[in-house]
Amino acid sequence: MAQQKIFAALDIGSSKIRTVVGVVEEKKNIVNIIGVGVAPSQGIRKGIVSDMDEAVANITASLEDAERMSGEPIHRVYVSFSGPSIETFDSKGVIAINGSNAEITEDDVDRVLDAARAVTLPANREILRIIPRNFSVDSQHHVKYPVGMSGIRLEVEAHIIAGQKAAIKNLEKCLYQAGVDIEEIVPSHLAASEAVLDRQQKELGVVLIEVGACSTNIAVFEENTVIYSTVLPVGGEHVTNDLAIGGRIAIDTAEKVKIEYGTCLVEETDREDIDLSQISRTDNHKISKKDCSKFIEARYGEIFLLVRDELIRIGRAGMLPAGAVLCGAAVKTPGVVDLARQTLGLPVQIGFPKDIEGIVDRVDDPAFSGVVGLLHFANRYGEKRAFFDFSFPQMFDSVKEFFKRLLP
Repeated sequence: MAQQKIFAALDIGSSKIRTVVGVVEEKKNIVNIIGVGVAPSQGIRKGIVSDMDEAVANITASLEDAERMSGEPIHRVYVSFSGPSIETFDSKGVIAINGSNAEITEDDVDRVLDAARAVTLPANREILRIIPRNFSVDSQHHVKYPVGMSGIRLEVEAHIIAGQKAAIKNLEKCLYQAGVDIEEIVPSHLAASEAVLDRQQKELGVVLIEVGACSTNIAVFEENTVIYSTVLPVGGEHVTNDLAIGGRIAIDTAEKVKIEYGTCLVEETDREDIDLSQISRTDNHKISKKDCSKFIEARYGEIFLLVRDELIRIGRAGMLPAGAVLCGAAVKTPGVVDLARQTLGLPVQIGFPKDIEGIVDRVDDPAFSGVVGLLHFANRYGEKRAFFDFSFPQMFDSVKEFFKRLLP
């Protein structure tokens, strides 16, 4: 009988805290979802703990809901989070290979990644991820897997993701107080990519756009690896705020209007009024649907213009054959795909979690891309040296499995 593994994933957003428990059979890529828990993110703002007690209470509530549904106790979790506290940059590392025409080993790969990691960071920052883009062995460039090759000089071009030490430490404290240990911390856009992107998309070239409540995360893939990522400080809550200010209505009312009547298709929206008294106890006047769609379109348009600026910065505007994939809770507004397509000049689709079974109806939603992606991450890389995490180095023993996924 095939051995089964049970993983628990916790996605800490600025709007919701989501926990999902999944079962995976050995050597299979399908995750069987057996438990789901969702709680509001009160106590957490923009990926940073703002009230420890409140954050712990809501994390605990999400975990307990998933435990009750799955019938499995949760002791360790894979965790994802995002927000403006995340920053990214590129780095290079160079080392000499010992011996004449010596073979490159996994230890050499570790050493060159350590060299790339040896950058000066502000005292309040720590590295979450170092992702090799490509290696060079002597004069041979664009090497994906250098182990076993002969040479005297090994170089790496790497993409580094860093976070605020205090933000990470406070998040860890919340989880420990909630009664769970951290298996690994994964930036949310990397986690989401495991759920919504396939190998062909990553190989050809694709941009993942994860629109959350307070931020938008983008990750660009080529040749099956991350070549660029960043966090933009604008998200779905800004749309709600624009509606509240423009329509002169309460924030809660604006959120209901966005969910029930929101659209980015201004030209296709009629001038019918929305009777706010039907959805709100505090607002009892009427507001034009067309005006609402103008506010919504303007803010989403800004988000996609910012994404386009980032693609221009790295020379990939209109140059990604697999286009753009949208995920996150804020991409379900009608017209978002069309607006993104017009702004980016790329084919665009909404990404839903793939390769899942079980209680699929609870997670078949772009808002669950990050947390389901964590389960795929755990299955594919758990207990291996994957994505080169340096926060918990004792957990991994080999780089080989990571590179196998990069090879055709």
